[in-house]
Amino acid sequence: MNQLALDLLQPLQPQLSNFIAGRNAEALAALQALAAGGSAERSVYLWGGSGCGRTHLARALLAAGGWAWTADGDPERPGLAVLDRVEPLDGPGQVALFNRLNAVRANPRCASVVTGDTAPAQLALREDLRTRLGWGLVYQLQPLTDDEKLAALRAHAAARGVQVAEDLLPYVLSHLPRDLRTLTAALDALDAFALARQRALTVPLLKDWLAQAGAAPPP
Repeated sequence: MNQLALDLLQPLQPQLSNFIAGRNAEALAALQALAAGGSAERSVYLWGGSGCGRTHLARALLAAGGWAWTADGDPERPGLAVLDRVEPLDGPGQVALFNRLNAVRANPRCASVVTGDTAPAQLALREDLRTRLGWGLVYQLQPLTDDEKLAALRAHAAARGVQVAEDLLPYVLSHLPRDLRTLTAALDALDAFALARQRALTVPLLKDWLAQAGAAPPP
């Protein structure tokens, strides 16, 4: 699927409510409590590889009232500070985040969620910052399995009242980008394409849609 086809998609805006938790139900519940102001633990670190959902969750927290942390901000600012990917921080940035985490520890009006690629102890950061990232809740996010993605796509289709051919969703999963936001958006776009042409949602229709969008139809 080429960039032209991807540009035509309109993925759902990340929300905590549309995050498919899979094996991450405990992490999602902790973030929901934190966003609602009902969590005793105000520091959360999320880590995992590509496709685990950490960026979705970070953006969802911003949509839920959090604010994007920056190194030049007030470390004592009340509310939920969100930093997606801690690894790129330079020296001054690491000091600033160290100060923010100290403020979270000391001030019940402050909270922080930080994400990264690896567990705190494995980050190539200052030792004192690694320690503070591990002070609160730490969750390794697990990517959805193929079966979980298929179940989520079937549930999304059912919620829209859409009937799909039995072989369509496995085909979509094996031939399109594998992150669930793109897969869901592709299903929505394909449904609109089918409605406009009064056709059923099938693999041949998907190939026609991709060809019209400028993508080479998959074999």
